[in-house]
Amino acid sequence: MENSPQYLFLASGVNNGEGFWIVGIKKCDENILEDENLLDCHRKELLGNESAKDILLAINLNVDNLLNELRNKNYLIARPSMGIPFDIPLEILENIFDFWLEIYKNHEAWEACLGLLKVRKRIPLTNLIEGKILKGNSKKWAIKIETLHTYVPSSLKNEKLNDPMWE
Repeated sequence: MENSPQYLFLASGVNNGEGFWIVGIKKCDENILEDENLLDCHRKELLGNESAKDILLAINLNVDNLLNELRNKNYLIARPSMGIPFDIPLEILENIFDFWLEIYKNHEAWEACLGLLKVRKRIPLTNLIEGKILKGNSKKWAIKIETLHTYVPSSLKNEKLNDPMWE
């Protein structure tokens, strides 16, 4: 496959009155905001096609991990029909976008961080950090990846009480 230049972008949008964030890829000769659902572009980086796909995969996995963790902790997080919910602040998404874009420049760091992110999907990295299992750069990157997963919304938790068994 040709490694043609692509824009990796972070944008905000609205679809049927519902706001969302989106991280995506567009050909470099296309205007990102041509899409009628997109309102504003917050990050835009010109990359090779394969690099853009790799970074997009890591960003999406990071965001999915974060959203799954928040939902597992019973936070009320919207599920927009497309993209990432506005419940996640732009600053958090920019930090995730910037981290994965920057770490991609160092192949060794990229491989280690992507592996840590995949582990993070199953278990928090704090166990590995506190247990002194990770050392050196792996520990440093694990701490950074863990900080990308520390957002806690100000929205209320979904406190669903179970009905008593005897009724």
